[in-house]
Amino acid sequence: MSWIERMDRVLYPSQGPRWDDAHFRAVVGAALAEARARAQGHGVRVLDLGAGAGIHDALVPRGDGAHVVGVDPDPRVLDNPHLDEGQVGSGDALPFEPAFFDLVVANNVVEHLDAPEAVFAEVFRVLRPGGRFLFKTPNRFHYVPLLAQLTPMEFHRWVNRRRGRADEDTFKTRYAANRPAVIRALAARAGFDRVRIELLEGRPEYLRFSPPTYLLGWAWERMVNGVPGLATFRVLIVAELRRPT
Repeated sequence: MSWIERMDRVLYPSQGPRWDDAHFRAVVGAALAEARARAQGHGVRVLDLGAGAGIHDALVPRGDGAHVVGVDPDPRVLDNPHLDEGQVGSGDALPFEPAFFDLVVANNVVEHLDAPEAVFAEVFRVLRPGGRFLFKTPNRFHYVPLLAQLTPMEFHRWVNRRRGRADEDTFKTRYAANRPAVIRALAARAGFDRVRIELLEGRPEYLRFSPPTYLLGWAWERMVNGVPGLATFRVLIVAELRRPT
C-alpha cells in the first residue's frame, strides 16, 4: 500500500474517488424523487446539460423512471450510453419547447460557459413550473480554479493526463458564474424564485500526488471547514434553482 493510500484511509475513510460526484448524484436523486411525486399523469423528463460522451457514471441512471435527454456541442453526446436521447446543441439555444423538463442537471459545466446569463434564461424557459435546475461547479475563489485561471490549457491537459483524463475531455474554463453572489444574481434575472447553494470541501484530489502536498491540502480542508468565515473558499458549489410554481 502506498503512502497516498494510507493517508486516504486515515484522513478520509468515508470519501473515495470522485467524492464530489457521489454527493451531487445524491442531490440529484433526491430532486428526482420530488419530481416524480409532483408529476401528475406525465413522465418525468430530465435534461443533462453538457452531457458529453458519458465518460463518468450517470447522474440519472437509465431505467430509473425518467426520460433523460442530453445536450452538448460535442457530437459524442449522440453515443452517450447514459442517455435515452442525445442532441448536439448549446445551452444558450436549447432545441426544446417551453416547459418541457421537470429537472435540468449540469455536472462540471457552468465553469465553461461563455454566456451564463443566456444559459440560465434558456434553462428557465424549458423547465416546467416548479422544476429545478441543479448544478455542480468549482468555486472561483478556491486555489484550484485560481491556479487554473493563471495557467495555459496545455498545463491543464498535463494535470488531467496524470489524473487519467484524455486531452479531448479537457475543456477551457471561464468561471464567469462561479461565485455564489453571481449565481444568485443570474438566477434572479432569469426568474428563479428560490436558490439554495452549498459550499463543500473534501479530500484534496489535485494534491494527492505526494505526502507533503496531500498534507497541505488536508490542512486547507480542515481550515475552510472548521472556520465558518472561510466557507467562501471551499472548492465546490452545488446549487439548486427553482422555477416558480
